[in-house]
Amino acid sequence: MRSSRCWLPLVGVLLCAGCAPVSRLPALSQDAIEAEKRIEQIAQIRKYYAELRRVDSVAFRIRTANRADCRGWESPQIGLYAVTPQSLPRKYRSYSREALDITWARPTVISVVEGSPAAAAGIVAGDEIIALDGELISLTTTAGWMAGWLKHHGAGPVQANLRRDGDDRTVTINPVMGCAIPIDYVTADDVNASTNDKKIVIYSGIVALAKTDAQLAHVIGHELAHANLGHLDKQMVNRAVGWLSGTAIDVGIMAGGVSTGGAFGKEFTKAGGLAFSVNFEREADYVGAYYAARAGYDLNGVEEFWRAMGLAHPDDIRLAKTHPITAVRFLQMQQVAAEIADKRRRNLPLVPDLKFVPSQEEPASANAGQF
Repeated sequence: MRSSRCWLPLVGVLLCAGCAPVSRLPALSQDAIEAEKRIEQIAQIRKYYAELRRVDSVAFRIRTANRADCRGWESPQIGLYAVTPQSLPRKYRSYSREALDITWARPTVISVVEGSPAAAAGIVAGDEIIALDGELISLTTTAGWMAGWLKHHGAGPVQANLRRDGDDRTVTINPVMGCAIPIDYVTADDVNASTNDKKIVIYSGIVALAKTDAQLAHVIGHELAHANLGHLDKQMVNRAVGWLSGTAIDVGIMAGGVSTGGAFGKEFTKAGGLAFSVNFEREADYVGAYYAARAGYDLNGVEEFWRAMGLAHPDDIRLAKTHPITAVRFLQMQQVAAEIADKRRRNLPLVPDLKFVPSQEEPASANAGQF
């Protein structure tokens, strides 16, 4: 038998003789390609941090306005975001200084939430923030260091050392308490958001879909509601109950001499995880709307988000597997907005009524962490 290596030269000849472009393509210099690549990278990082500024601003309002619902999981917050090139993901470092106008020597404030303690103290984007109560801020883990320092420090006044246009100054920041759950902003085409009780993840696809800050507030409020209402814990219990029920059937059948391979346990566990999923999502929509209203957002027109979601995910218009169909979410949002407006007119507290009534259009079936 001939070695297959004997065929390799023939394969190479055939490939060279195969179809190929016939146009005379313009020559491109590697320097020009690298220059354009850098322009696009700079534009991308500026876009990312502009969107992150929007997410952080809305999230700050949601977390501070609804801290009473966070079951004691609170932390002091000041409403600013500061970075150094070395604190950013490695892929951003080589052009971050040019893109964000930041320095390697000191953390630079790149966003300040309007109405936050940092804004009240007079801090603005572009300030270099050097120390908190005399402790130098980390240059490599800037945002995480500041969050940890504030949590350890408590809600008392903070002396912040700043440098602005070469002049040093000290300002006093008075933190406010808010829900401690952090928010990650992820660049992804997915029109989605999720929570695992440890953090909320917001995808860039859903931020693009949310045309108003009120719509984005509803999204973030929805995820915070999942965490506060214990939906993930409830799903774990439902899975455990399903597993016990299914395993009991497996054991009973095995006692008769037939092995199921644990099939009933697996299927009942899956069914348990799906139990009440759609209703958990509707409940998170309902409570999340209250969270947005408490944060001062006008809910008029927020329901349009669900029509946009239907266009982005056509299957969501007609199928309710783990989430309500978009028609239900649209109509519920309209009714909840009217309910909240009525409570405001009557000067009633914005407290949601948690006696849930399921829709006839939906099965009692979730992945409570997914939007």
